[in-house]
Amino acid sequence: LSISAVQWLCNADKKSHSPPKRLYRFFSTLYTALARGSRAVLQLYPENSEQLELITAQAMRAGFTGGMVVDYPNSAKAKKFFLCLFVGTSGTLPKGLGTESASEEPHQAKFTNERTRFRNVKGKSVKKSRDWILEKKERRRRQGKEVRADTKYTGRKRRPRF
Repeated sequence: LSISAVQWLCNADKKSHSPPKRLYRFFSTLYTALARGSRAVLQLYPENSEQLELITAQAMRAGFTGGMVVDYPNSAKAKKFFLCLFVGTSGTLPKGLGTESASEEPHQAKFTNERTRFRNVKGKSVKKSRDWILEKKERRRRQGKEVRADTKYTGRKRRPRF
């Protein structure tokens, strides 16, 4: 990625442009493109703290874990921001260059909001799962329709030869 690609997603030249929607779309497609356990590191130069907060919030919303690493946080010219994103289990964030002590934790924005794979945004169960089948059966019972009883075999995986 170009270094400035993420910053361009934050621009809104027209009223119809929505930076949060653009960033979420970018991070969600990046999330689907990466394999479980992989990571992506993006270098960026945010204009202000609000832009940095917006970028990290949309990455978290898309399902990533990780945080921000700052190289040379006390320097005006050499300061570099790296957004370290992890898919699945979160790895350890690398230490930024130019940090002498471990007391400089406020420079790293950590977030852990893993994407829930078993429920979509509206709170419904994933189709064809056991929960989905039980909800559907319960709905049909309330409608007064005849439904088979729930057993331990409801929604089980069948063998390939069936």
